[in-house]
Amino acid sequence: MSTVIIVKTGSTFPEIRALYADFEDWIIEGCGQTSVPLAVVDVVRGDPLPVGDTVAGVIITGAHAMVTEAEPWMLITEAWLRLVVQQGIPVLGICFGHQLLAKALGGDVDYHPQGPEVGSVALQLTEEGLEDVLFSDLPQQFYAYATHAQTISRLPQAAVVLAANAFEAQHAVRFAPTTWGVQFHPEFSKPVMLAYIQAQAQRLQDLGFNVQQLQQQVCTTSDAQQILQRFMQIIKQRQGLL
Repeated sequence: MSTVIIVKTGSTFPEIRALYADFEDWIIEGCGQTSVPLAVVDVVRGDPLPVGDTVAGVIITGAHAMVTEAEPWMLITEAWLRLVVQQGIPVLGICFGHQLLAKALGGDVDYHPQGPEVGSVALQLTEEGLEDVLFSDLPQQFYAYATHAQTISRLPQAAVVLAANAFEAQHAVRFAPTTWGVQFHPEFSKPVMLAYIQAQAQRLQDLGFNVQQLQQQVCTTSDAQQILQRFMQIIKQRQGLL
């Protein structure tokens, strides 16, 4: 049976990993009980990326690295992603993965001109988002967890924005018929989001954020957390498992 590949592009803070595990663990949990196997490929350490009919779908994790660093492993992953997208294999990029997809497909990534976005954020579906297969069952406005410093500064050709807010114009994007990216973190839990704010508290305070207020505003984001299971349903439909 084909496998969903979780492309591991980095790890969380060590203190968070010690308490709550890591990006790929949260993604696996968020995907729920599934008949489709999942496998983790750590591209930072040089794990080979699979090819051919063995790949049922792809989920790209977040990272603390920046896409603009253009490390060799990033360029290798970008080239592989272009092939995967061309083959029509379902792909979902999360945060760094969202930005890496954009760059791989011809867009640009840079630091957000207004600085980082952190905490629980309200998002609004666009008209296209309301009709998109991955987002159509979500309410028009929903909350999600975010922590990012970079953003897509120029979308690839034919990309469609599915969700946005006043700060981030490309919070969810459909890059191709079965390729999506989300700037937010559907794999995060409330404890993880709180831990992320705490881990960055001094830096955020130096940037002018009210850390206590950020923590108080963290809410549950059950709508955003549906994205991973919905993505897996799309894969299972394509595999004839539903």
